[in-house]
Amino acid sequence: MGHKVVVFDIAAIRGLWETRVRKHKAWQKKEADRLQRSALEKIKEEWNFVAECRRKGIPQAEYCKNGHVDTSVRLLEKIERNSRAWLGPRSQERQKRRNPFVFELWGPQWKELPDSLKEQTHLKEWHIDSTLIQIIPSYIELFTAMRVLDLPQNQLSALPAEIGCLKNLKELNVSFNHLKSIPPEVGDCENLEKVDFSGNLDLTELPFELSHLKRVTFIDLSANAFSSVPICVLRMSSLQWLDISSNHLNDLPQDIDRLEELQALLLYKNKLTYLPDVLLNLKKLSLLVVSGDCLVQLPTALCDASTPLKFVSLMDNPIDNTQGQDDDEVLESEQDRQHFDKEFMKAYIEDLKERESVPSYTTKVSFSLQL
Repeated sequence: MGHKVVVFDIAAIRGLWETRVRKHKAWQKKEADRLQRSALEKIKEEWNFVAECRRKGIPQAEYCKNGHVDTSVRLLEKIERNSRAWLGPRSQERQKRRNPFVFELWGPQWKELPDSLKEQTHLKEWHIDSTLIQIIPSYIELFTAMRVLDLPQNQLSALPAEIGCLKNLKELNVSFNHLKSIPPEVGDCENLEKVDFSGNLDLTELPFELSHLKRVTFIDLSANAFSSVPICVLRMSSLQWLDISSNHLNDLPQDIDRLEELQALLLYKNKLTYLPDVLLNLKKLSLLVVSGDCLVQLPTALCDASTPLKFVSLMDNPIDNTQGQDDDEVLESEQDRQHFDKEFMKAYIEDLKERESVPSYTTKVSFSLQL
């Protein structure tokens, strides 16, 4: 009895299998297209996009038009590209040390703060630099944990009174903006230690309420329009550093010796004709910088080895070369020059301190005259 042999057509089986594979792939593609077009998938895409924009601090107005989220313009890539173009060495260093309690913003593409910022009241530091932002919103009063408010080189024309609610604030920098006044409520920030109002060319006075700032050790009032040292500054009993250079001072107050802790006094680029003898009463004053072009009287005791002064610099004003420029160009060049001068002087003083710490440094008083 013979065995039955079943014969299969391999070509037919292979064709059947390939047909099933093609149908399965077609079904998969169709299902993927259906999911892509579905409302649920679109909502998920928009939600992820919005979440990413908020995480990077992009204003809602940039990606939401008439209530619809526009995800087709590659906004994230555009914003990141523009931001990278405006990041300086200082900004890049900050980016390396990202901190969940620090908010940072740079570049002229920013005209307003992101809407999501008001929800991040846990933040302890704001660093907003070189933007076109003109207003700091009143909801800043919610940031009660704020310690550093760093807002240099923006377009701010005023500060909100609500800043006075920041009782833990230690540093306030609003340099090189367009401020014409400082709200008296800043005097309520009782823990302030460092204040920088420099570079606001129309700032002429400070409110007396700032006299309450008894912990301030550093204040920079350079490149403004002060005609005298503000009274409130003379009441800051802990003050160690006072920079009021590049203003309109004609003389110094006779009670400037109230600042018993003062160590550095920068007065250059003013119109001072003399220095009062009361400066000799500042027993901790070790640095004095003053313009020498108008100076006709200098207390000879400043050269005495018994004084704590270690450095006296007599600087002259640069030749005026702003003729032929329009007002905007003059203003911009003046701001750039004042900012450069301030940074240069700080770097120079830091170098001086380093040299002073070397044992071989024996010079008690040095005079520097720049023609």
